[in-house]
Amino acid sequence: MRVAMYYNNRDVRLEEVPAPKIGPGELLVKVIAGGICGTDVLEWYRLKKAPRVLGHEITGEIAEVGNGVKGYKVGDRVFVSHHVPCNTCHWCLTGHHTACETLHTTNYFPGGFAEYIRVPKINVEHGVFLLPGEISFEEGTFIEPLACVVRGQRLAEIKKGQSVLILGSGISGLLHLLLARVKGARPVITTDINEYRLKIAQKLGADAVMHAGEDIPGNLRKINDNRLADVVIVCTGAFSAFKQALQSAERGGTILFFAATSPDVELPVPVNKFWRNEMKLMTSYANSPSDAAEAIELIRSKSIPVRKMITHRLNLKDTGRGFQLVAEARKCVKVIVEPYKRF
Repeated sequence: MRVAMYYNNRDVRLEEVPAPKIGPGELLVKVIAGGICGTDVLEWYRLKKAPRVLGHEITGEIAEVGNGVKGYKVGDRVFVSHHVPCNTCHWCLTGHHTACETLHTTNYFPGGFAEYIRVPKINVEHGVFLLPGEISFEEGTFIEPLACVVRGQRLAEIKKGQSVLILGSGISGLLHLLLARVKGARPVITTDINEYRLKIAQKLGADAVMHAGEDIPGNLRKINDNRLADVVIVCTGAFSAFKQALQSAERGGTILFFAATSPDVELPVPVNKFWRNEMKLMTSYANSPSDAAEAIELIRSKSIPVRKMITHRLNLKDTGRGFQLVAEARKCVKVIVEPYKRF
């Protein structure tokens, strides 16, 4: 079968590898569509395991069902989670599914940018979801990133009437924008250094957009009744955004570090200021099965219009171009790879 083998952001090769064989309890899924995630182009994270097949936002059709599998049949349209929790450990039982060691070590094989994937038994049990008829394969590629956003906003306890500042208007920032609006947050404000993405944010309903190089705290006060933001969500790995976040949260506010920086970065925090004003710093990573289920319903009901964010559709042989588009982050939002389509 064909795969897109990742060597680095500028070197993704179409290669032939043996199609995976499945065992008892497993599924073979024909990949119909897969999204390129911003984390796919984080070279500091990816190069140490290269060459490998990446891709973790896939939808497809079940091509083969292993012995003992119940509830699924050949031809079913599915979304498959790459990381799944055990649901039995201390962290899962206390609601921290994404801190589960099983979640950190599970995956399907060889990766989503392939014609077929083998879905291990534990992923079949905890991470395979039937696609509702209202969700296309393309729309289904948003389930994983939206599920991560669902988790982040639930942990940050975003409520109706709160002001939300989103630093970074890439795919995660735009999904945070759309979900915050569904929750009734107002105003919802986004920033970016890319004018193209700021225009997309405006079209998707941002109450205001700002260039990231501006005086963000000062502009916030002008449009938010002389207050900073109740919730600040960092959706870019740029260190400047992390520093902006510390300056942009209101008393009693929350800062959600949704994105990651490179591993050697340390952030100086004015602890006394945050202590005195009851301000919260928090993180969010990945998603749990219940988050994925909620994301599916948000897409099915059209509450989150994900199709509007698709800017590029590519064949498997053009995956390298897709990686360059995402890494350059110019005039693109969501890039989807569809192995069996010709464009």
